[in-house]
Formats: sequence, structure tokens, C-alpha cells
Amino acid sequence: MRIAVFDTHPYDERALSEANAAGEHVLEFFEERLHDKTVELAHGFDAVCPFVNCRLTASVLQRLAESGVRLVLLRASGFNGIDVAAADANGIQVARVPAYSPEAVAEHAFALMLTLVRKTHRAYNRVREQNFSLDSLEGFTLHGKTFGALGAGRIGQAALRIARGFGCRTIAYDPWHNPQIAADIGFEYAGLERVLEESDILSLHLPLTSESHHIINAASLARTRRGVVILNTSRGGLIDSAALIDALKSGQVGGVGLDVYELEEGVFFHDLSDRPLQDDQLARLMIFPNVLITSHQGFLTVEALRAIAETTLGNASAFERGEVLANRVQIA
Repeated sequence: MRIAVFDTHPYDERALSEANAAGEHVLEFFEERLHDKTVELAHGFDAVCPFVNCRLTASVLQRLAESGVRLVLLRASGFNGIDVAAADANGIQVARVPAYSPEAVAEHAFALMLTLVRKTHRAYNRVREQNFSLDSLEGFTLHGKTFGALGAGRIGQAALRIARGFGCRTIAYDPWHNPQIAADIGFEYAGLERVLEESDILSLHLPLTSESHHIINAASLARTRRGVVILNTSRGGLIDSAALIDALKSGQVGGVGLDVYELEEGVFFHDLSDRPLQDDQLARLMIFPNVLITSHQGFLTVEALRAIAETTLGNASAFERGEVLANRVQIA
């Protein structure tokens, strides 16, 4: 199968090439994201492999179908950038990687959290300047604090397990309940309002849907404990950035760790160090000393990249053999 891989970075190419060592598929890598202005690059390929910031609209999918593409191979779990109904209408199947390394993303959330609550980023910069003062570096102990997860799927569960290891009380909001998993991990399901009101640390692990869009907004932030720490390693659109900035300014939010951002497309994954940042909201977030931002790297471990590559090419092989795709994305 000939596969056009879009929005490619060196680590993508390495992982996919290693997973394709037997040469079962022909891979061609493009740095460009897949959207209406780059769709012609897919002409003559059997499948396309986009990443999270590619945009496969109805018109893009129609043009893909006309050029011979029969399969979209997502190398991520989320599919909000793809019009799945339009894909189906054009005879294109969509397959994803539903779970590659939940622990990788959950561990990154805790890397952000520990940095924030113990202020190690500020201490690191001080010591490099030979300033060994401890003034204003007071943090807080995680043991005994309430860790609230919005979303208790695979990644949320991994985060809740880690929080239990730190001695946190754990609660979670999720539209779907699995009492056995809750009992095994040791967390309690609760309504959204209660999780907002009781959490010292609020970690977001929901998919982005019309219901979850801006679930963190001015009203929900007003319900949180004053000084709450908010972590988002899921999707940027879960947070209303303007409301978050206001809550940071007022002190309602005590710290924020973001690995995703609502308007990250065209910014994250790119080196923009030689030009002014055009996003005023992102620029404002970056000036807060209690805000830590990483560039959507929660998935970026050797183990996760290997799992993503193997599952992605496994989906391609299954399709080529005419099998029913276990990881197919279908219209609800």
C-alpha cells in the first residue's frame, strides 16, 4: 500500500520506517499538514496518514477519493479534525490509534504539575544565575490533596493511578461509569460541579466534542477552589483561554500546565523563534510565572511512538487484507 504521511517530523519518520522495516508498505513523508491547499500531494496514494492539526473537511475528502485514496490512517486517538460522515459518503474508511501509551500522556501531566507546585522551573533558572535563595519558592505537598480528573478513560485512569501513588484523594467526572475500574484504582465518580468544587488539582482528559468544548470557562472556573492547579494534556478546545487568563489574573487559578492549546495549529510543532508570536492570548499566557506550556509533547516517548507506528501500519495491513478494521472510526 502506498501511504502519504503528512505533518511529518523526524521522530515520526524514524518510528514509521522502523515499523515498516519489512517493506510491506511504501511510505512517502511530507512536512506539510494535510488540508485544502495540500491535498493534491496525496494524488496516486492508496492512503493518507494525517496528524492532529490536519484538516480533512468534506471537500478535502471528496478530492482525496477522486485521487484514489481509500483509507485515512490517523496516528492519534482524536479525530475531531476529520469529517467522518463525509469520509463515509466518499467511500473512505478512517482508522485511528485508540490507545498507544496512556501512561506517557498521564506522566507528562504530572511532570507539568510537579514543576508548577514545587516551582522547579523558577529554581532552575535562579541557580543557573548563582542565586540560591529560597524566597518565594514555597510549594505544596501533594499527599492528602484532592486530584480531580475530567475524563476517566485510559489516560484519565493512568493519571488517577499516579495520583493515588502520591497519596491524593481521587475523584473523576466522566459521562460513562465503570464501577469495577473505579474500585480497582480507588477513585470515586462524581458530578462535574463537585469535581470542580473539591479539586486542588484539576486534570483534563476528555475528548473534544460539542459538549466538552470550553468545559473550563468563566462559570466553571468560578466554581473551583481558589488557587486550583489546572492541567490540560488532552485537547486545547476544552479551555476558554480568555476566561483562563482572567482567572489567573484574579488568583482564582493558582497554576496552569498546558500541553495543548486551542489555537495551536501552525504554532505547536514549529520553530518560530525568529519571528514575533502572532497569538496575543498565547503570548499573555506565557508571561505568567505560574503557567507552564509545552508544545503537545505528552505522547513523545520512544515507547509511545513505536506503538503509534505499529498500530497505524497494522491498520493499513488489515485494510489491505480486506479485514474489518477493529480501530475504524464510524459515525455515531
